[in-house]
Amino acid sequence: MDIATFLAATLVAHVGLAVFVTGHAVMTDHDAGNWPYLTLVLGLAGVAGYFFYDGT
Repeated sequence: MDIATFLAATLVAHVGLAVFVTGHAVMTDHDAGNWPYLTLVLGLAGVAGYFFYDGT
């Protein structure tokens, strides 16, 4: 796999994950905070943080 294909696939995956986090927050009336942005940068780590981080 060349680098351009890898970067494109990574970008698509991270954007999809960020959309998922945002959609989940809207559907559950949950505050997404900065997690969609972190998901864009960190991918699965951002999704895990969104679901397992308890700010209270």
